Amino acid sequence: MKTLDFNYGSKDLQDIISLYNHGLLNLNPGFQRDSVWSVNDRKKLIQSILQNYPIPSIFLYKSTDDSGRHKYDVLDGKQRIESVLMFIGANSFKNKRFEVKGKLDEADIARFDWKTIQKKRKEHLITGYKIQTVEISGSLGDIMDLFIRINSTGKRLTSQEKRHARFYTTPFLKAANVLARKYEKYFLNNRIMRVSQITRMKHVELICELLASIQSEQLLNKKTALDKIIGGESINQSIINKCKKQFIKTMNHMKKIFPNIKSTRFVNSAEFYSLFLLIWKFEKEKLILGDKKRNTQAQKLLTWLSNGVDGLRTELGDGKNLKQEEQLFTNYLFTTRGDSDSSATRKRREEVLDQLFSGLFEKKDDERGFSAAQRRLFWNSEEKKACSNCKEPLTWENFTIDHIKPYALGGKSILRNAALMCQRCNSSKGKRLRSRR
Repeated sequence: MKTLDFNYGSKDLQDIISLYNHGLLNLNPGFQRDSVWSVNDRKKLIQSILQNYPIPSIFLYKSTDDSGRHKYDVLDGKQRIESVLMFIGANSFKNKRFEVKGKLDEADIARFDWKTIQKKRKEHLITGYKIQTVEISGSLGDIMDLFIRINSTGKRLTSQEKRHARFYTTPFLKAANVLARKYEKYFLNNRIMRVSQITRMKHVELICELLASIQSEQLLNKKTALDKIIGGESINQSIINKCKKQFIKTMNHMKKIFPNIKSTRFVNSAEFYSLFLLIWKFEKEKLILGDKKRNTQAQKLLTWLSNGVDGLRTELGDGKNLKQEEQLFTNYLFTTRGDSDSSATRKRREEVLDQLFSGLFEKKDDERGFSAAQRRLFWNSEEKKACSNCKEPLTWENFTIDHIKPYALGGKSILRNAALMCQRCNSSKGKRLRSRR
């Protein structure tokens, strides 16, 4: 089922020019193609406007900037708007001015440009021209599909341009698409997405939301995240790479902590979003997420919450009264009603989930490694200066100190959790537990 909403209206070209001059009109959203019109195409458009002939509508995605002003991303009509901006020499189009043939009044004028129009005080023929607008809102996949459909006439999209539109050009959207391909089977196998949703790129949309939230380090209103995605907001490549690494790390935790997520209500994308970002937050807070016993308990708690909320929903439908111990289920159920993707609702949902897992995961030691003083004390206190694993003799210059209980599993950087080890054995040990010999 399509989720696009349309709002028909019109704007004077002066409104379009003003929006562009104030940085509120984006001609190049993340999936837009390059300019393809020839100068002759542009001249014909200006001639049509001057003769007050109707021209096709422009399609706009409307959003709001940080200061509360409306801004627009051009989904269709880029070439038409560009032609007007080039003709009048607006901002970055000053070196692309052109002139056209025709008449401005009874006097014959073979050729004229914008300056000629201004001298004759005929600017209103351009600036006062009304063009029909269609303001659109909807999911990323549906908007992309619409872009391809409305560009399948006139200067048709080539196969490459369709791929360009569907798989994007901005580094942020490219990164989301790479991750979408990587985790497509995970989404399908765990019933987070259906095949029809994958086709409509709903998994790309979800990953974009998650990446945008990681980048901003906060829960985002879904509409706010979508605005940034469609607008092709520029993000430094190093930041994008960092976000990708955090996303992959969190997904690995999700797989290990919740291997049976498909049997819970958290296959719903809105609730998956909240659970994912809570685990991301736990990782950021240096909680230990690799303990198998605690992970098993986490899966049980998630299933318990899921069953409790589903059961409560049924009881409310039957008109039964709530029990006191069902308060947690009630609090969570309220976050699934109304605007479940608003930042306020997402915040309340995170609070319930945080309460559910409160105290389950231990925090890693603040000190990652052993200090220089600890290294000296430990070296001097050990009678056998050899690797505790392979028994290779060690010297002051090549010894390392290993955490007997790995740091990643909650091991402390204290001497009773230390063992001498050669570099090779220490590197190969990884997160495995090892008894001190």
